[in-house]
Amino acid sequence: MPSLSGSDELIFFVNGKKVVVKKPDPEVTLLFYLRRELHLTGTKFACGEGGCGACTVMVSRYSASSKQIRHYPVTACLVPICSLHGAAVTTVEGVGSIRTRVHPVQERLAKCHGTQCGFCSPGMVMSIYTLLRNHPDPTPEQVTEALGGNLCRCTGYRPIVESGKTFCANPTVCQVKRPGRCCLEQEEEEAGSVHTREKMCTKLYDKDEFQPLDPSQEPIFPPELIRMAEDPNKRRLTFQGERTTWLAPATLPDLLELRAEFPQAPLIMGNTTVGPDIKFKGEFHPVFVSPLELPELCVLNSEGDGVTVGSGHSLAQLSDALQSIVSQQPSERTETCRALLNHLRTLAGVQIRSMATLGGHVATRATVSDLNPILAAGKTTIHLVSKEGERQIPLDGAFLEGSPRAGLRPGEIVLSVFIPYSSQWQFVSGLRQAQRQENAMAIVNAGMSVRLEDGSSTIRDLQVFYGGIGPTVLSASRTCGQLVGRQWDDQMLGEACRGILDELRLPPGAKGGQVEFRHTLMLSLLFKFYLRVQRALSKLCVDPHQPPQDPVGHPVMHQAGLKHATGEAAFVDDLPLVSQELFLAVVTSTRAHAKIISIDTGEALALPGVVAVITAEDVPGENNHQGEIFYAQREVVCVGQIVCTVAADTYAHAREAAQKVKVEYEDIEPRIITIEQALEHSSFLSPERKIEQGNVEQAFKHVDQVIEGEVHVEGQEHFYMETQTILAVPRAEDKEMVLHLGTQFPTHVQEFVATALNVPRNRIACHMRRAGGAFGGKVTKPALLGAVAAVAAKKTGRPIRFVLERGDDMLITAGRHPLLGRYKVGFMKSGLIKAVDLEFYINGGCTPDESQLVIEYVVLKSENAYYIPNFRCRGRACKTNLPSNTAFRGFGFPQATVVVEAYMTAVASHCDLLPEEVREMNMYKRPSQTAYRQRFDPEPLRRCWKDCLEHSSFHARKRAAEDFNRQSRWKKRGLAMIPMKYTIGVPVAYYHQAAALVHIYLDGSVLLTHGGCELGQGLHTKMMQVASRELGIPTSYIHLSETSTVTVPNAVFTAGSMGTDINGKAVQNACQTLMARLQPVIRRNPKGKWEEWIKKAFEESISLSATGYFRGFQTNMDWDKERGDAFPYYVYGAACAEVDVDCLSGAHKLLRADIFMDAAFSINPAVDIGQIEGAFVQGMGLYTTEELKYSPKGKLRSQGTNDYKIPTVTEIPEEFHVTLVHSRNPVAIYSSKGLGEAGMFLGSSVISAIWDAVAAARKERKGAESVPETLAVRSPATPEWIRMACVDQFTDMIPRDDPSTFTPWSICVS
Repeated sequence: MPSLSGSDELIFFVNGKKVVVKKPDPEVTLLFYLRRELHLTGTKFACGEGGCGACTVMVSRYSASSKQIRHYPVTACLVPICSLHGAAVTTVEGVGSIRTRVHPVQERLAKCHGTQCGFCSPGMVMSIYTLLRNHPDPTPEQVTEALGGNLCRCTGYRPIVESGKTFCANPTVCQVKRPGRCCLEQEEEEAGSVHTREKMCTKLYDKDEFQPLDPSQEPIFPPELIRMAEDPNKRRLTFQGERTTWLAPATLPDLLELRAEFPQAPLIMGNTTVGPDIKFKGEFHPVFVSPLELPELCVLNSEGDGVTVGSGHSLAQLSDALQSIVSQQPSERTETCRALLNHLRTLAGVQIRSMATLGGHVATRATVSDLNPILAAGKTTIHLVSKEGERQIPLDGAFLEGSPRAGLRPGEIVLSVFIPYSSQWQFVSGLRQAQRQENAMAIVNAGMSVRLEDGSSTIRDLQVFYGGIGPTVLSASRTCGQLVGRQWDDQMLGEACRGILDELRLPPGAKGGQVEFRHTLMLSLLFKFYLRVQRALSKLCVDPHQPPQDPVGHPVMHQAGLKHATGEAAFVDDLPLVSQELFLAVVTSTRAHAKIISIDTGEALALPGVVAVITAEDVPGENNHQGEIFYAQREVVCVGQIVCTVAADTYAHAREAAQKVKVEYEDIEPRIITIEQALEHSSFLSPERKIEQGNVEQAFKHVDQVIEGEVHVEGQEHFYMETQTILAVPRAEDKEMVLHLGTQFPTHVQEFVATALNVPRNRIACHMRRAGGAFGGKVTKPALLGAVAAVAAKKTGRPIRFVLERGDDMLITAGRHPLLGRYKVGFMKSGLIKAVDLEFYINGGCTPDESQLVIEYVVLKSENAYYIPNFRCRGRACKTNLPSNTAFRGFGFPQATVVVEAYMTAVASHCDLLPEEVREMNMYKRPSQTAYRQRFDPEPLRRCWKDCLEHSSFHARKRAAEDFNRQSRWKKRGLAMIPMKYTIGVPVAYYHQAAALVHIYLDGSVLLTHGGCELGQGLHTKMMQVASRELGIPTSYIHLSETSTVTVPNAVFTAGSMGTDINGKAVQNACQTLMARLQPVIRRNPKGKWEEWIKKAFEESISLSATGYFRGFQTNMDWDKERGDAFPYYVYGAACAEVDVDCLSGAHKLLRADIFMDAAFSINPAVDIGQIEGAFVQGMGLYTTEELKYSPKGKLRSQGTNDYKIPTVTEIPEEFHVTLVHSRNPVAIYSSKGLGEAGMFLGSSVISAIWDAVAAARKERKGAESVPETLAVRSPATPEWIRMACVDQFTDMIPRDDPSTFTPWSICVS
């Protein structure tokens, strides 16, 4: 660190208010400063690496050279506060507030039902708001692009995008894609159209309620910042922190002076590379140099032979500049510009593009760089400058591969980049393939350029660069040189492929794995470029009789929707700091199975701010409860198990100390990671579960054909936006402990904490206001983590704030169970299935958790919608040395039934039938019994299937897809339709009980409390609707605060779509009790007002408080007899999905999805449709983009947004139709049904459509007369699987390494 006399003041504005920081610390981020110093908690912490958008804010800067104000979105978790000198920051609190004025963006997000859990909502608001500050009348494409960097795990994105599109010139108000009006106001589509749909209103909000957007009412840019920017006497700024120094030069010579003095200091512009490296790789820099807003770094000149772009331009500014140039120049001159522009649309999210700079992108020379290969192919030149002078170097293979002679010298900086214009016979392309379409690092990317002799197809110059196949971007220079002078034809292509494979080879155990896929992509991307050049050369309705004040059945906005949108909905980490509060950081095991030899905490305890290190020895009560271990003791059983925790005065101190704890291990055998390994060692968590009907073995002898197969279904990360967060506050007397946390099961937390502290449960109070998403991940895990935090609070005697970082959350809490399914199916030539034998194994991890219940669900739900007269299913939960997998939306059903659909598809293939024909043939058709002897009527199932077939125009679209496939060789279209019979509830009666507490106050207002937890699914909203109907008062009279073990004891978990069913009955019971008490008062004054009745009841000493109780559905399951009434009712549905598959890259695009869901009577159609859409998109992620990767030693390699890809706004269907089908459900409140989980499996229609497209590709390659095959399917159907399944001449060229000769980088654990 340089020896400096002092620190300058940091000046910036936040929401119009001046902020002056006397001693700013360069290591402090804007997110930390907003939340901890300014107490602006609307900006959320979710990932910490700029990948989710939850912390999006708007930064505004004035340019003295252009005299313009630029507004741009940033992720606050990556922005050092020292970079904000002279900037204005706007957070969600500055946009609007319930207390002052709700902004139109916030209002429309809420009223369009674009919030569920609400944790991501402030970031969504800021992305749309920033767009509108720049483009008050945006296009629909701009709205979608603006949201590309924001993740949502709840909604499925459709209502969020729709809220943004209401600001467009032609907004839509319903799901049927017609501009401007509701679908009922449109004329019917032409008869015979493939897309003909029934007239059906899906209007969920009234656009006339929206307040208009008036750009003139937005806050002005602070004049003081304009004066600061135009100050001619600006000087270097120095910000001295605790460990680091930030230097901000005012001129270019000053920058070069600093560069010479501190050659190792990173130049900070956007901090999108250095920031994550500091946080996740532990890098440390004593000095930072930040040359923001230097005019020499912001030049733009498009005159002459090319474009000169200053290195300080952000990628978003580069995109704007290139768009302008492309619109002005002839197309043959802008090949490189257009290739860059296409890549910039998919590179990261708009926030990162607004922060990252061209100079930083070039200088880092990262192997995953999307732009550098294109810049190299386009023969770009880099302009360098230092104190010694200026020079220009080519951005070529030598530079990108890190050659010392071709790189930057000490003291040099990138001043600008020169992009030459292309010529008439030059073609430039950028190509990439990633795990998802946008905001994902490329698996392989490429920049390619060919210059042909004028008027011919003879190669004059060829440039091919690849990223993602080595430690740097690599050039196929040898191969390209050999092809100069050759004709651009098929023979050249074959030689190019062979040459590239010989020149550029990955070792079989290469970091990142996917070696064969990456080799194939090299050839596929080359072929796509070849084809491009060749082508260029060749040139919901409500009962009308219902009282208008009754909210049941109406699309009522989420009761916290506006608070979500304004950032005023408080989550646990938004709670103010408590006096003497400490922060907790974890030390987790680095071994999968090992003995703990020693734990050395000496160095950690010696660090400043550290108060205690907590281990198993500090647990007052049980450290192992029901098989779940709080702190590791004597041995560790998985990578990620909590060994100890560190409590310190700040999280930074706690995290630093945790890294200093030294744990010595001694490995123990066996180390079991995969299901196959567990089967080999007979390692199980629970006994086998089985159901059987008919005589399976005998039936196999009397069928036309028998096939066998197996399907691997990998796990899934919950990826709730709010990570596990706990605030544990010890009370001074009676050994009481108060916990604030986001959980689905407060009673379970209470039990575990009481056990760990060795106190009665009545000393533990758990408060749960809301959770930022859960999806099953907050059923059991908060109990274990709550115990960990409570023990720390007990030992220190001080409050503990325990917030898991995203990577730690993914590592510790695990997720959906990976599953191995084996099937044997006997069927007739007609496609009728006579016998099925199924075996299921799930990877439960190292402790029991919910694995036994999950495997029971798997077995009970394994028939899906099909009647198989001879059916057997067996299942077991395997014990492995992975973190324990747990509950997840669908609870085993999405994994198990995709195996069922796989064998349905296989039977269809062998019978030369459509899979849909086989499905319909074998579907339940009349009142029947399940394989476990529970009676049910499948009539709603048949109706959903029939309606989906008809309204999706399935058969017409299937014929159109077949026509498309006959004409297209490298792109295939797939179409699939899936039925569903989903069970609600659990086979244990006492898990269905619920209680509620309702108070009526003397002013007539009502306080409602129940045992259910608000997770974003709209449970509280529906409970207020129930109370409103039962009490006959508007919902505005009713307030619902929180769920607490103090008010409603012994509540069961909120999961399995049972929340409304059971808590609604309890609320109804309490309200009916109160109304019965009020009846004498009402009868005497029938025309009186509610407030008058309440006042009179009080005067007559009538109790205005009542508890409500629901005993529960009387379900049961006898596993010895293999029969029972296991579930209270079923939800039925059907979904049709249509996809396009790129056979060369493995990419797919979901074109359309139609969902028909048996909702019976929907209490709140907006909430239910939102749940269905969100579940469908989450299911689509499970089956396509979401891939968890483990090392052979059991370490999770996918720990964050960079490595794990949930769907983004660009993955949702171009057409998305959801229809609620009416039926009756007399067992549930108001004849409704729980729909939150059922839609998850319907996402399998997407993977089935992908299978259909892949099958078409394989059939074409192998010939129409080829023998029917059973495609070896797996989930997820990643780009890797799709590409390698679409076998062709390129996959045949790839060398296969002997698996026994190397250790793979990652393995499948199913």
